Amino acid sequence: MKNYDWSTFTQRVSIRASDEAIINAWVTREGLESWFLSKAEFTGRDNSLRDLNSRVEVGDKYTWNWHGYADYVGTGEILKERGSSFLTFTFSGGSIVLVAVKHDADETICELQQIMTQESDLDKRYYYIECGKGWTFYLANLKSILEGGLDLRNKNTGLVDMINA
Repeated sequence: MKNYDWSTFTQRVSIRASDEAIINAWVTREGLESWFLSKAEFTGRDNSLRDLNSRVEVGDKYTWNWHGYADYVGTGEILKERGSSFLTFTFSGGSIVLVAVKHDADETICELQQIMTQESDLDKRYYYIECGKGWTFYLANLKSILEGGLDLRNKNTGLVDMINA
């Protein structure tokens, strides 16, 4: 039986798209709403709301909504944004998420690492499992959107407990 390190996980997906296309899917409201969120709002340090195509900046605060989770609003902060290669932000339960574009065996890879910062082992395991399930679907949807345009998300609010909400 494998001993899990419940403090972090990494997920990778190959995507036939440019580095710029992958990163733009993460760093703009329009990009995030195309594959991940029903609504993504970013507020700059001066409390102004970023435009649909404006890139996020370090220190921006976000408010995110998902299809299928009308009662849940995610909030957090952009910790690092560097060109077309790296993004870091706070996430559920105080976790930290790092996103990078890498190259391996002549493929372009979107790599996501989530670091659990929770103090209790029970909380770390919960976010490891639940966020891991969510990111698996959403990274597959990012690949689907960028490679062919097919959005796999369930947008029917009458359906609940869906893996593609």
